[in-house]
Amino acid sequence: MNTHSLYSVIIALLAAWTFSADVVAEVRMSPLISDGMVLQRGRELSIGGWAAPGEKISFSLADRKCEVRAGADGRWTVKLEPMKAGGPYVMRVNGTGVKDVMVGDVFLCSGQSNMELTVARVMDRFAQEVNGYENTRVRYLKVPYAWRFDHPADSIRREPWKAMTEDNVPGFSALCYFFGRLMQERTGVAVGIVNASWGGTPVEAWTGEEGLKDFPEYINLKSMYEDRSLTDGILRMERARQASWSRQLYAADPGMHDAEPWYAAGMDDSGWDKVDMFASDWALRCGRPAAGSHWLRKDFTVPAHMAGSEAVLRLGCMVDADSVYVNGRFVGSTGYQYPPRIYKVPAGLLHEGRNQVTIRLVSYGGVPSFVREKPYKIICRGEEISLEGEWKHRVGAQMPASPQSTSFQNMPVGLYNGMIYPLRDYTFKAVAWYQGESNVGRWNEYSSLLCAMMKDWRRTFGDNLHFYIIELADFLAPDDPGRKAWAEMRKQQAAAAETDGNATLIKNSDTGEWNDIHPLDKKTPAERLVKAIMENFGK
Repeated sequence: MNTHSLYSVIIALLAAWTFSADVVAEVRMSPLISDGMVLQRGRELSIGGWAAPGEKISFSLADRKCEVRAGADGRWTVKLEPMKAGGPYVMRVNGTGVKDVMVGDVFLCSGQSNMELTVARVMDRFAQEVNGYENTRVRYLKVPYAWRFDHPADSIRREPWKAMTEDNVPGFSALCYFFGRLMQERTGVAVGIVNASWGGTPVEAWTGEEGLKDFPEYINLKSMYEDRSLTDGILRMERARQASWSRQLYAADPGMHDAEPWYAAGMDDSGWDKVDMFASDWALRCGRPAAGSHWLRKDFTVPAHMAGSEAVLRLGCMVDADSVYVNGRFVGSTGYQYPPRIYKVPAGLLHEGRNQVTIRLVSYGGVPSFVREKPYKIICRGEEISLEGEWKHRVGAQMPASPQSTSFQNMPVGLYNGMIYPLRDYTFKAVAWYQGESNVGRWNEYSSLLCAMMKDWRRTFGDNLHFYIIELADFLAPDDPGRKAWAEMRKQQAAAAETDGNATLIKNSDTGEWNDIHPLDKKTPAERLVKAIMENFGK
């Protein structure tokens, strides 16, 4: 037996021993069963977990008590008759207490980045509404990222339920935050939200193998990656290749290695080109996108009453990654194009008269750029200094496009197996689904795929599960030819809702921003979602 084979056997034996030890040593509960959880009112409930085969489980919740035994596979399940809204209760399983259990309405929210986008990202618009608001009768759980292709996972990594408190809210999904808050205020009962979302993912990744039986090309794609040693090997290789690209980018960039770095406050930039920040000529080389690093500098004048004060630097959004310096001092960086650049300028850094901001902008292969109609300014003492217009530019390291990586989370079936199937024992009132951006390029099949996914989830969670499909927000400039595909995609979403018969389309196209695929307005679709649910279910 070679070394690699021996190592594999040892790892397998250790894994088997660890699993057996877990089963024998303790009674375990499903990861969604934990302090602060919310159970669905008015529906039969399943509470389950794992124990040694045949072990007796003593269970109590409120006035409900029962005993069950774990099956031959170690799984145990308690079935509870429907309960009325109420709590907090203590649940006990063989003496272990789960505290602060509420009974109310529980929703599964899923999709891609617009379902996942956090409250912290929308504070420009909603700070006054969010700051200081707390509602501990709203509980939120974010399902950890996980994918697998060989078979559905039995469980997920344990994560806590979080109440809607000031400390927790910034990490909540913005849409889920407004939805949960408004829903609780309307119904008066506890609201639980389980958010299983992953930015950039397509609908087929969230669909089980049975659901994709009419799409054999997706089943075959998924089947290619069932061997975890293969996917692990691909990931290792791609990380190594990406690391090599990043090392070479740094090594080849004179702006980082000249005797006086290009971000230094006193560096002579008189020989740099003068460019319009929103023009495209500085971002091209021989007519194609110039990958690698670009250095941009701009002088600005600070009046005496602002000198020495703390300030906020707003640099809109940039393609792709940036490192930013003010008067030679590093103030922040962002690794990809979508987040707004909001950097704190510490007290004492700005001085009266001429100051300067320097950006090291890295392009991974697209056209490096500043996104139009975003804020580019210094904000200090309630006043603003504009940074729009002319900048100085110099090319740093010219690179080939960054190596592509395999996004396994985008492969068919993987997220269903890793993030949806493990929730199968939990009872949900309904599903809110906000996804489609990653399928726009294949819009003509979307209605069929979404209908297949909804049918598949009902096999998992129950036949009566209602879906609320949030329409894609408007996106792209009026003269952009890509707008047609987005319009067709919205038609596909509407067709899926109509064809399914147990789904509702939530209009949302009017909340979009032409220059941002992640519009800030997550309150409007949340209000419409609550209205639709109240019309369907009542209080």
